[in-house]
Amino acid sequence: MWAYYETEDWSVLPPELNRRFNPAFNMASIKQAFNEAVERVRMPAPTRLRDLIRQIRAARTAAEERTVVNKECAYIRSTFREEDSVWRCRNIAKLLYIHMLGYPAHFGQLECLKLIASTRFTDKRIGYLGAMLLLDERQDVHLLITNCLKNDLNSTTQFVIGLALCTLGAIASPGMARDLAAEVERLMKSPNAYIRKKAALCAFRIIRRVPELMEMFLPATRSLLTEKNHGVLITGVTLITEMCENSIDTLNHFKKIVPNLVRILKNLILAGYSPEHDVSGVSDPFLQVKILRLLRILGHNDVETSEAMNDILAQVATNTETSKNVGNTILYETVLSIMDIKSESGLRVLAVNILGRFLLNNDKNIRYVALNTLLKTVYVDTSAVQRHRSTILECLKDPDVSIRRRAMELSFALVNTSNIKNMMKELLLFLERADPEFKAQCSSNIVMSAERYAPNKRWHLETLFKVLVAAGNYVRDDVVACTIQLISETQTQQAYAVNALWHALEKDTFDKQPLAQVATWCIGEYGDLLLYAQPHEDVEAPVNLTEDDVIDVYQRLLWSPQNTVITKQYTLLSLTKLSTRFQCGNDRPPRFYRKIRQIIDTFGSNLHIELQQRGIEFSQLFRKYDHLRLALLERMPPMETAKPQANGIIGIANGDQDVEEEKPPIEQVSASTDSSALLDLLGSSDLGMPSISSPTTTALPAITPVTNNNLLDLLGGLDLSTTPASPASVIGQIQSPSQPFGPSTNFMVDGLLNSTAQNDAQTMVIFDNNGLKITFTVERPDDLPDLLVINMTAVNSNIISLTDFVFSAAVPRAFQLQMLSPSGTVIAPSGQVTQVLKVSSLNNGVLRMRLRISYTGPSGPVLEQTEVNNFPLMGVQ
Repeated sequence: MWAYYETEDWSVLPPELNRRFNPAFNMASIKQAFNEAVERVRMPAPTRLRDLIRQIRAARTAAEERTVVNKECAYIRSTFREEDSVWRCRNIAKLLYIHMLGYPAHFGQLECLKLIASTRFTDKRIGYLGAMLLLDERQDVHLLITNCLKNDLNSTTQFVIGLALCTLGAIASPGMARDLAAEVERLMKSPNAYIRKKAALCAFRIIRRVPELMEMFLPATRSLLTEKNHGVLITGVTLITEMCENSIDTLNHFKKIVPNLVRILKNLILAGYSPEHDVSGVSDPFLQVKILRLLRILGHNDVETSEAMNDILAQVATNTETSKNVGNTILYETVLSIMDIKSESGLRVLAVNILGRFLLNNDKNIRYVALNTLLKTVYVDTSAVQRHRSTILECLKDPDVSIRRRAMELSFALVNTSNIKNMMKELLLFLERADPEFKAQCSSNIVMSAERYAPNKRWHLETLFKVLVAAGNYVRDDVVACTIQLISETQTQQAYAVNALWHALEKDTFDKQPLAQVATWCIGEYGDLLLYAQPHEDVEAPVNLTEDDVIDVYQRLLWSPQNTVITKQYTLLSLTKLSTRFQCGNDRPPRFYRKIRQIIDTFGSNLHIELQQRGIEFSQLFRKYDHLRLALLERMPPMETAKPQANGIIGIANGDQDVEEEKPPIEQVSASTDSSALLDLLGSSDLGMPSISSPTTTALPAITPVTNNNLLDLLGGLDLSTTPASPASVIGQIQSPSQPFGPSTNFMVDGLLNSTAQNDAQTMVIFDNNGLKITFTVERPDDLPDLLVINMTAVNSNIISLTDFVFSAAVPRAFQLQMLSPSGTVIAPSGQVTQVLKVSSLNNGVLRMRLRISYTGPSGPVLEQTEVNNFPLMGVQ
């Protein structure tokens, strides 16, 4: 051959080759094929995988690495163009390494299929590995491998079958799994243990992909438990576990094998030393863990099955070596199984004691696992976990942050009525030295625990104050709200609270803003108790404290740039309240009064809009509306937690506790907005006041009963729950000034004087002042005698528009009021705005309605009040 190649003379060829390459038989093609073969022989071998890895690792920059990879990929692509490349196996191996580095390698998919079809085992091994890495069910090439897998599953070589089973388990699509499931089920019965193990693992993957194929593998799976080979046993237990987790019927089917599992586990415990299966002195811990996990699934919520495994679990818990991590792993699985099945109480105590020993282990991972498991089991057997309370509290001092977090969560789970004081003492110490990431959660949990288990109100308040001091600015808003509510509702401890908070407020609070907020709120509400009340025997009374001393502290808080805007809002409102809490004496106006007024005036030009608005509004209370200041700033009623109502949003809006649950509201209301401002203006603290509705208000919070009527008294002292007063007497009551915003006139309208009789409707003029006229057209549907439909019409006779028009109404609690949205909020000259009101009666009675009309007119904002008391009787035809 080489002689011919050098001379190109056919005569030098041997006779057999001369006959084969006879010039008569297409000599040109034969010569070309020969030249190509010689060229392949002369072609140098490609770079080996280890050399490519060395080049890539030697790259100093990412650009150099990309250059090496791109150059090698280009060479691999060129070799793939040849039909019969002797280096295909090596090139695929390099391509897989390039794929592992994150570079695209999809162009090698078909080459993997060519290697799989090869008869050489080394080629098949690389081909199947490439298929598992480069192929998935989203690739079209994925379908071409099915026939290759089926052929290799019927191979006579166990290692080829093993390769096919591993690849099928890794990349099987639902369709491929259905096509080859029968082959896998047949191989699970193979006499070869290696093949049975691989087939069981492949069946595990197939069941995950296609659960309905589970029944096909049931007979072969149960036979795997009779194996002596531990590898086959582990795969069989794993397969059964997957089946039981996916199907209740299969779970009930395999409960019969519990005695077999118990026998296998017992043999492992009692078996002597076995070099083949021994791991740190423990016989096959992997198989023990798998069996314990399967027992936990089979015994869950099954008393009979649990009884069959109680003894073996006790033996594992007492006979397992704990000096090595292998033994701790088995004990951990044993504890999980004991706590998850219907085990005996003594066995549960044994499991908790094992976790207690884990807490004393030097290994951080074991301590973390113990805390995590105790946190899951504390609600199952709290008394057993309580025995290890001191050890758990010691874990709060652990340097590892994960252990401290789990110990904190477990500590709060252990709090109860009997240990609340000791636990709170330890948790408050932890809160003081805790990292910032713990303070918010820890403080909130302390507040909730104290609220639930506090022995008395005094201890509860002391604990909340300690939380505010220890947590500082990391306190959540819910802690501030809970503390304020507790102070408000505990009248006997208000003197103690205001004194304690005053001493805290005297110190720097820039790092304790929530504490400053609670303190200023409390002093603003109960400032008179701070200065003038008789000190309680256990209250630290301030010495020589004057009004000026309190105002100086407030001035420091307001001027400090380190305080937040929210804290300054609390402080500004509290300072305004103090003007009514301090006693004036003979000095009119007193010096502290002028000082408070000066401080508030300075905030009228504050850069922050919230503080500026408060400064301007509060300043008006010292000037134009000084006669309303005492009433507006009187002490708030005790706060109570609102209880959920069963009557829907209408019942909540009316604050009605006695309405029958089965009586539905007239009409489902869709709009719902915050109406706290309206509640404040119309007397939110009066339980006797009516339900309130506004154009967008349908659901209001439940109203708390108190003795103060606030603005209701100022608005005329009208009691809507009594018989209507005569017009003359009411007019005498409403002549006193009562409105905090702009000019105001109250009207008590006798509907008979201004009504126009109609067949089905009654029209009443309920308001006519300053060019604004409002009329009611009242209709009662014939089929609903308990329902009144009121059409409100507001007409503007001024020459300029009235803007920001809001019409609000309130009715007694015996009625339900729904206000639909108005046609607008701007009334043009000679224009009008309409609105529909629907009133239903819970019992027959006289309807009275209190109205509030606000708008912006030529002279500025106007707020008007009136009452209508001449509606038709409800429930009467």
